[in-house]
Amino acid sequence: MGDPRAHRPRTALGALAAALAVAVSALAGCASGDRDEDGSGRPAAVRLPPKGAGFDYQIGGAYPPPKGVRVVSRDRSDSPAPGLYNICYVNAFQAQPAERSSWPADLLLRDKHGRLVIDEDWDEPLLDIRTPAKRERVAKRVNGWIDGCADKGFDAVEPDNYDSYTRSDGLLTPADATAFMALLSRHAHARHLAIAQKNTAELAGRRERAGLDFAVTEECGQYDECGVYAKAFDDRVVDIEYTGHGLDAARARWGGRLSIVRRDRDVSTPGSAAYVRAVR
Repeated sequence: MGDPRAHRPRTALGALAAALAVAVSALAGCASGDRDEDGSGRPAAVRLPPKGAGFDYQIGGAYPPPKGVRVVSRDRSDSPAPGLYNICYVNAFQAQPAERSSWPADLLLRDKHGRLVIDEDWDEPLLDIRTPAKRERVAKRVNGWIDGCADKGFDAVEPDNYDSYTRSDGLLTPADATAFMALLSRHAHARHLAIAQKNTAELAGRRERAGLDFAVTEECGQYDECGVYAKAFDDRVVDIEYTGHGLDAARARWGGRLSIVRRDRDVSTPGSAAYVRAVR
C-alpha cells in the first residue's frame, strides 16, 4: 500500500511564480486538457476524468465509494471501483521504505559525501533522475507499475512526488523532474491511461512538455493554489483538503468547477477512529 502524501505548504512567492508560469504558457499557445488526436500526443482511447464530479481519495485503503462518487483514487495494490473513473496511485519519484533494498544502489540519490538524500517526512530516499540513462532505468521500473494499473482496468495514473527535486538539496532540477515525468506520460498514454500532475503548482506551466492531462492536488484551497491548476488543466482538477477551513475555501471559489473532498491526513478507511470524509 502506498503511503498517503501530506501536502507540503508552498510559499506565497512559489504560488505567484507558478501562476506566472501558467500565464506565460497560455500566451505561448499551450492548449487546455480536452484534446485527443489534435497534436496533444494523447491517444483517442485515453479517457479524462469528468469535471466537477463527486470524488473520493482512497489511497490508504479501498472501501465501497460513498453515494454520489464518480471518481476515485486508489493505491496500485488495490483494484478499481466498478463503474467509476479510477485513478491509480504510484509513488514514482521516491523509494518507499519497504522497497528501498530492491532498488539498485546507484539509482538512489546521494550527496557529495555518498549519503542518501532522504525525504524525512516519509523516510524515503529520492530516486536519482539526473541523467537520461538513469531516468530511463528508473522509468522502466515505474512503468512496470503503470502496466499493472492498466492491466487491472484503471483509467488513469497519479505519479506522486513530482516535487521531490525541492527536497534534493539542489541535486535535482525542475528540468530533471519534467523529463522523467514525460517518460512516464508517454508510457501511460501508450497503455491508454490518462496521467495526472500531483501537486507541484510551480511546474503547472510545463504540463504540455511533461505530457500531463489533469491534476490531483492536496490542499489547493488551503494554500490558494486551485486557480493555478484550474487554469493549466481547464478545470480538470481533483482536490483533497485536510481541514474544514481548506474545504470551505476550495468550495467557496471552485465548488461548481473542481472535484473536491475533505479526507483525514492518514486517508483512513471507514471504521477507523481517524476516518474523516466530507464534501461540504
